[in-house]
Amino acid sequence: MTGDTSDETQIRIEGLGKTYRREQKETVVIEDLNLEIRKGELITFVGPSGCGKTTLLKLIAGLIPPTYGTVMIDGRTCTEPGADRGMVFQDFALFPWRSVRKNVEFGLEVAGVPKAERRERADKYIKLVGLDKFADSRVYELSGGMKQRVGIARALVVKPDVILMDEPFGALDAQTRNIMQAQLIDILSSTDQTVIFITHSVDEAVYLSDRIVVQTKRPTTIKEIVDVPWPRPRDRSTPEFVALRKRILEELEKENVMED
Repeated sequence: MTGDTSDETQIRIEGLGKTYRREQKETVVIEDLNLEIRKGELITFVGPSGCGKTTLLKLIAGLIPPTYGTVMIDGRTCTEPGADRGMVFQDFALFPWRSVRKNVEFGLEVAGVPKAERRERADKYIKLVGLDKFADSRVYELSGGMKQRVGIARALVVKPDVILMDEPFGALDAQTRNIMQAQLIDILSSTDQTVIFITHSVDEAVYLSDRIVVQTKRPTTIKEIVDVPWPRPRDRSTPEFVALRKRILEELEKENVMED
């Protein structure tokens, strides 16, 4: 998928709003958000802490209903989770007592895929993320970066059209995070999935994205959409990279936040 996006709109978000109501209090999180996401692109959302990035991801995943507006995927209104969307979480959300293979197989197991096919498909994606030598290892034996690769393989193995990634590298140290960013590009280069990526790191967004959606503070909407025109992998030290990173940081600072 990397660098090879389609002009075809896959996800259409129209007039989207989300308000949480608890007792007598209302909190407006998202307000009149509109966006089109193309098939095969990697699009990243950055914005102030607490602005509603994760809420937006949950709306696209169908985990929560909107207060108003719609999310449409391939022309269908999204009202519940589906096999067309896979999620990768910051906290890995793995079963530590299971092996790598059994974790990757989990979604296929729930879907009733026969045992032999589950193993064949799981092994394919375990190899894709470079963990074939650890297929029988228990998850608790793995490093943080390896656990995140298990999470990516588990999302990919069900062959979703869209992968939703909620700050997947946020808990990793800086060196491991940079390695995982490069590995993600390699892993996804052999797929045509659309990726929606949430991050607090502007550097990460510029390194990975086809487009970056800069969000306002809460109630959030879209402040700016930035195209990243360079092929991947990218050199973080080039003047162009540094200048774009700086410009996005300045936009975020206007929202009274400081991003890393």
